[in-house]
Amino acid sequence: MSWTLDGPAGRESVVKGSVFRARAAPVSSAEEALAFLAEVRVAEATHNCWAFRIGQNFRTSDDGEPGGTAGRPILSAIEGQDVDGVMVVVTRWFGGVKLGGGGLVRAYGGAAAACLREAAKTLYVPRSWWRFHCPFSLHGEVSARLGQWQVEVADCTFGASGAEMLLGVPLECTEELSAWLRDLTRGQQQLRAVEKA
Repeated sequence: MSWTLDGPAGRESVVKGSVFRARAAPVSSAEEALAFLAEVRVAEATHNCWAFRIGQNFRTSDDGEPGGTAGRPILSAIEGQDVDGVMVVVTRWFGGVKLGGGGLVRAYGGAAAACLREAAKTLYVPRSWWRFHCPFSLHGEVSARLGQWQVEVADCTFGASGAEMLLGVPLECTEELSAWLRDLTRGQQQLRAVEKA
């Protein structure tokens, strides 16, 4: 069981005069993670170190700190709290006292862990995204049953012949839901895969 953030979170701490500002946000792709980095990165800070984890994909950066003393501890904090689909950026302003390798690991990992610990989280459910054209005559029944599979309805646009729905379907429910919709529409309408919401 893993978790994801409900929204952006932040926390600041001071270690021997150095300020460590941790910022975290839910992300669903490397592009989103790097966009968040660009948004919160502070150019005049000493370092902007980061890590993200999205399923089995992860990346880290020490941004000039000694190798393995910043990005990896941030990733360890993410994994230690079993958070998925998240990017964490820890920005450091040097306070005049060198912390040493162990001190940096504790400071970066601790800042990330505290930020994630205090952030609002929900259970992470991996989803695939689908479009479905729902005839008007079936819309009520389909809408009522989608909750049974924990389907997220990201968009629903009504047209002349029904509703075009964008559905986030938990991976474990895709086959069952697809079969039910196919049977319900007598094979007339099927789920169509899309990249993401």
